[in-house]
Amino acid sequence: MKHLRLLAAQLLAAVLVLTAFSGPARADTPEGDAQLAAEWQTAWDTHEFYKDVPPLPGSGRSRAQDCISITIDAPIQQVFSAYSNINNHLGMHSFLKRVVTHDAWTKFGKRNVNFTAVEEIPYEGSIVVSNTHAQQRIDLDEFYYETDTWSVPNVVTHQKIVFKKLSNSKTQVTEYLTFDADTTLIDFVVAGGVSSHEATQAGLKQAIENGNL
Repeated sequence: MKHLRLLAAQLLAAVLVLTAFSGPARADTPEGDAQLAAEWQTAWDTHEFYKDVPPLPGSGRSRAQDCISITIDAPIQQVFSAYSNINNHLGMHSFLKRVVTHDAWTKFGKRNVNFTAVEEIPYEGSIVVSNTHAQQRIDLDEFYYETDTWSVPNVVTHQKIVFKKLSNSKTQVTEYLTFDADTTLIDFVVAGGVSSHEATQAGLKQAIENGNL
């Protein structure tokens, strides 16, 4: 636990330092959207987080994978439509405050969305604003979507979310999660990432089954 707290402090300290230099807008200031779009493009061009390339041996970076699943009592089309809409993830996790869409288009049966998820993370009495830059690709025919993300300090995730019809009124959602990060941070990144996705899963399940989505 002590080691995990140390990793958390290292990660949040890195976020705090780098966000102080980049000066992103707070999560409730839409006038900062143009800056977020510029940050997204820089991350895309610089880190190429859409390329699923494992870290090289000796690079100081590691990869870890996990898989989480949940069953939702609703038809697959309803679940897929609600779950794949990133805006519906707002409010499902306490840190996520805003989703800024930079571009969206549909081509060859896939819906592509470039966006930034803005999180506000409490840290030692202050709020750290963390921007996760992402591209989502939704396969409109095969009931799955993929999302690639990058965030400070050089954390990359590759996600594939698959929807399976169990019956006319039950759908299984399985998330295949891959995390790339500095070796000293990988355990913390995985623990935080998985818990965040589990919380979002549970929130979406409740909202869909209650008819709110």
